[in-house]
Amino acid sequence: MGLVSFIPFNAAPWIGTECDYIQQAFEAMHVSGDGAFTKRCQRILEQELGVRKAFLTTSCTDALEMAALLLNIQPGDQIIVPSFTFVSAANAFVLRGATPVFAEIRPDTLNIDEALLDDLISPSTRAIIVVHYGGVGCEMDRIVEIAEKHGVAVIEDNAHGLFGSFRGRPLGTFGCLATQSFHETKNFSCGEGGALLINDEQYVERAEIMRDKGTNRSRFFRGEVDKYTWVDLGSSFLPSDILAAALFAQLERREYIQDQRRRIWNRYQAELQEWAGRHRVGLPFVPDHCQQSYHLFYMRMPNLELRTALIAHLRQHDILSVFHYVPLHLSEMGRRFGGFAGQCPISEQVSDTLVRLPMYAGLSERDQGRVIDAVKQFSFQSTELALTASAL
Repeated sequence: MGLVSFIPFNAAPWIGTECDYIQQAFEAMHVSGDGAFTKRCQRILEQELGVRKAFLTTSCTDALEMAALLLNIQPGDQIIVPSFTFVSAANAFVLRGATPVFAEIRPDTLNIDEALLDDLISPSTRAIIVVHYGGVGCEMDRIVEIAEKHGVAVIEDNAHGLFGSFRGRPLGTFGCLATQSFHETKNFSCGEGGALLINDEQYVERAEIMRDKGTNRSRFFRGEVDKYTWVDLGSSFLPSDILAAALFAQLERREYIQDQRRRIWNRYQAELQEWAGRHRVGLPFVPDHCQQSYHLFYMRMPNLELRTALIAHLRQHDILSVFHYVPLHLSEMGRRFGGFAGQCPISEQVSDTLVRLPMYAGLSERDQGRVIDAVKQFSFQSTELALTASAL
């Protein structure tokens, strides 16, 4: 028998045409931002999602920072954000002086709990930041209704949800603005990258300027002005066309990548369901009206100790599994904004018990079988006995 190979938690997708397209970008002598491959990627996003405009950015974080700029977020403004999410969803707005208001999540989908939003909105609220956790859509019909009633914007952090949908409508098309991630952990990756999706026409022209260091350079290259200059706030949000070339190779094969991820996700769900029910382990919940993006597969263990033991057990079998977010309200920065233990108890419980299994398009059937077998071999009884003994 050969040596057992290590199974990583994630591996960036690789189609095989990435290097060919990168070479084409060099041969075209345009490897800086906004080249041919950048435009091709943007066109796919616009056509597939039906958004008014898509702009590639250097990261999802930068796309969120552009959203904060476009909304003219000022000191004293408040934004509502789920506590169980990545820091960028709050930090992009805090950088502009906003105060984050941490929202609790639903216990089923782990998305922001729309039933609590009315009580969190104040006269200072400017936006609700929703995060489609795992690529399962938030309850967007109700969220948009609440936002419109109070006159606040909705921003979709769709880092997990590209090509997912809610009631048949693509995620990323409900808010006035939405953001995507093409980080190495995402379904489609160029290492580091993102996109700003614009659904409200009023933001298109200004977003183009902000993305290009606050200049009207794009208008100059289109022949609309005779010279370009500094006209607004902005930064260097444009990714290299080299990165866009690698990303285009994957977006071009989006159905293949999604089919692979769907197969892997469905097998986890089918083969772990009975085991999970027997041991009181939670598996992902996808409402019937949501079409997920197959971004991640998680399990919720009964407690922190069992979660820690399972991760160690899998590591002993050369399998890397990971937990997810520390709730923002419990972070050092979150506490500066008034966060405290017990503020979002569901977020805290999920943070202590959630474990993510290896999930990437290149995960072979054999290796996935190893993961499933190792999970099923985990001994709840021996772990609980060890915990009892250590407490004596």
